[in-house]
Amino acid sequence: MNKMSLGRKLAFAACDILGGGAFNIINFLYPVFLALTVGLSAYWISAVMLIARIWDAFFDLLFGQVTDGTKSRFGKRRIYMVAASPFVFVGMVAMFFPYSFDSMTIRVIAVFVSYLLFCTIQSVIMVPYFSLASEISGDYHERASANSWRLAFSITSSIVCVSVPGIIVNSFGGSEGYIVMGIIFGAVFSICVLITGLFAREEIQTPPIRIRFSTEPFLRLLSLRVFRQFMVMLIMLQITMVIMSGLFFFYVNFYYCRDLTASGQANITGMIAAAVMFSTQIVALPFYIGWIKKAGKASAYRLGAVIWIISGLVLFLIPSGAPAWQIYLIGFIMGFGISGPGLVPHTMLGDVSDAAQLVFNLRNDGALGGFVHFLNKVSQAIGISLAMAVLGYFGFREAHPGQTVLMQPESAQLAIRAFMSFTPLVLMGIGIAISTRYQIDAEKQNQIKNAIEAEEKPETLLAELRG
Repeated sequence: MNKMSLGRKLAFAACDILGGGAFNIINFLYPVFLALTVGLSAYWISAVMLIARIWDAFFDLLFGQVTDGTKSRFGKRRIYMVAASPFVFVGMVAMFFPYSFDSMTIRVIAVFVSYLLFCTIQSVIMVPYFSLASEISGDYHERASANSWRLAFSITSSIVCVSVPGIIVNSFGGSEGYIVMGIIFGAVFSICVLITGLFAREEIQTPPIRIRFSTEPFLRLLSLRVFRQFMVMLIMLQITMVIMSGLFFFYVNFYYCRDLTASGQANITGMIAAAVMFSTQIVALPFYIGWIKKAGKASAYRLGAVIWIISGLVLFLIPSGAPAWQIYLIGFIMGFGISGPGLVPHTMLGDVSDAAQLVFNLRNDGALGGFVHFLNKVSQAIGISLAMAVLGYFGFREAHPGQTVLMQPESAQLAIRAFMSFTPLVLMGIGIAISTRYQIDAEKQNQIKNAIEAEEKPETLLAELRG
């Protein structure tokens, strides 16, 4: 396999500026925007996000197979990035438009339609992009390197998209600020997607697979033990991320800085803490790349998860109004932990795809990517929707017309703290347990690749992969 040029790695990574950036704008800011600007209750936010993401998940399931059967001058995957890039701008502006209809029903419908639109556009881009991650190179370490650049771009975008949107909103004023923010980031995301579509040429190219939509490809993947292990590790990561990012500013504004929030004073504690956390994830990437080379991907996943769990438990002990350096320090440690499990599943996808090709004599990365996104989004939808519904049950109060400052009841504050602190312990603990059984390391992946090239099927190797 040829060594990837830096330019192609950067072009490949550019699309995840949308992936990481939009993920964090939505998860960190969108629930707060809906509660305090549009005025939706926690229950309505839960319902909107659950229904839209479930639809989005089923769309992913089908669309992955569509990309497998695509033939174009831009390959199976990149053509969709080129075609969909302008619509990212439209969807971003519509999603953060501050709908102010007097009727709650109309507001809910407007929010639901705009959110569903953006989710669908994002899926048209990210499903083929997820598949492209396994096709960009056939080499174990080159694939890990390309995906580390991807994660670095994603995390950098996350830092910007956690801090800058709030600055824009505050500078222009609430409602107008969200419109300006949507325009700016919609344009940036569109350009980044187009760059990947035009210039990130894949190394592994296979002919189109003309198949009817069916569940057979997904059932086939589930028969692989390594795929099931990979999916559990990824799902535990994503549910933890979506809950903690979705409630992060709730934690800062309504617990940690609750007195400032209640008095109407703005604070930048949350933005600084988030920036520290995401910056540390980038700094930690070379460490985890080195750890992967030394001890393997599953080991890197476990190490980061343990650090994440410990920092989450410490977060529960920080009192409201404590010195800001304490939450910044926790953000630093937590960011270092998150970087490991955040990187590892992306680098594992290509290895799992190689295993599926060896076992089934078929490489359909579109179906694989679509199925991964389906399970990923269903789990995320359930996670964030459950968290918002629980907050509603414990008395979380949304804004009403003319009201922007709220003091949340102690019960809601406790629920927010519990989610932020104990979610990593429970979910990443499951991921750690599963990772101890994951078997594809550099040596095993090399055996799989050699067997594919030699058109051989060693029975011992097949048995290990099937389980």
